[in-house]
Amino acid sequence: MASDLSFVDFIVDQVKDAGQIVSKKMFGEYAIYCNGKIVALVCDNRLFIKPTEGGRKWIGNVQEASAYPGAKPSFLILDRLEDKEWMSHLVKITVRELPEPKIKSKKKNVSSQKKVRINKK
Repeated sequence: MASDLSFVDFIVDQVKDAGQIVSKKMFGEYAIYCNGKIVALVCDNRLFIKPTEGGRKWIGNVQEASAYPGAKPSFLILDRLEDKEWMSHLVKITVRELPEPKIKSKKKNVSSQKKVRINKK
């Protein structure tokens, strides 16, 4: 079951004080970005926060689950979704501890490359 856009918008509103928050649709579900880093997934109308040590300490009694089959476990947030300050602080902690996103190299345009002709005799 895909997540409802209204639930995704609710989550974005709850964590908007953490930084620049953007949601992007991915494979029928949603990724939540903060300041350019993926910090969470919304799958089946459930919030999965990327695990960090600081996040684990902040949450306390952590419930871990996979957002989808084969995914690494994340922090499943169920009880504190209504608490804006708590949620925003969790996202701030998470984004601070996550590594910077890797810069993708640009693919070369084949038409702009020099064509080399090999003459065989």
